[in-house]
Amino acid sequence: MFDLLFSPFVEFGFLRRALVGCLALSLAAPPLGVFLMLRRMSLTADVLAHGILPGIAAGFLVAGLSVTAMSVGGLLAGLVVAVGAGAISRATGGREDAALAALYLVALALGVTLISTRAGSVELSHLLFGSVLGVDDPALFLMAGVASLTLVALAFAWRPLALECFDPSFAAAAGARGGAWHMVFLGLVVLNVLAAFQALGTLMAVGLMMLPAVAARHWGRSVGGMAYAAVFIALLSSVAGLLLSYHLDLPTGPAIVLVAGGLWVVSVLAGPVDGLLARLLHRPHLAG
Repeated sequence: MFDLLFSPFVEFGFLRRALVGCLALSLAAPPLGVFLMLRRMSLTADVLAHGILPGIAAGFLVAGLSVTAMSVGGLLAGLVVAVGAGAISRATGGREDAALAALYLVALALGVTLISTRAGSVELSHLLFGSVLGVDDPALFLMAGVASLTLVALAFAWRPLALECFDPSFAAAAGARGGAWHMVFLGLVVLNVLAAFQALGTLMAVGLMMLPAVAARHWGRSVGGMAYAAVFIALLSSVAGLLLSYHLDLPTGPAIVLVAGGLWVVSVLAGPVDGLLARLLHRPHLAG
């Protein structure tokens, strides 16, 4: 059992670094995913994950695989997409999700075009799918810093975000400044997607944010309960995905996301809150 569960992390420093980075992401990103789900914005994180690609590509063209350059470029691009969609929506009276979709498609095409001008197959694979086993000190500090900032910000933003999810009219009447908190929230989503990019790549950076959050709705009824469940599922997915990747020689990022997807399937089937099994067991009682 020790060889199966602990030996890889004891023997290999790169696995320990990957574990620390993934655990940091697992603590901060899933609560944001819970709020995205409750606000019916589950696909927004995926849009922002693709929206950072032009900035990451620009950073790569300027400085190669530099975490600092790619992070600055990705942050700027993500904020442009997030803020730009809201600005276009307010200026034209259109829907914000439509503006996000348009900006996302343009950003994705621009990012792929920029990358393809100079990147080889190895760099392209790294940018799109990440390299969790190649996490270096700057990437690790970025993940830990973003996780710390997110948890502190959520401590202040939790109440207004929860109010906006369930009773936006009361939140507005109480002066909760929903617009300002919404922009702070989107900024945190961009930062967490950017932090996850180094480990999971732009195509799967949302995996640890949304899959545990969607699964958690079957294990908790309150916002806090869902957040705790989502963090636990993300932590379990990170550890199990790294171990599966090591023992079965699988790509690490996809292994972590696949484990999270498997836990989501288990939650849908056996979760006590609106799980299929729970519904089947309660149906005869309700009928009687």
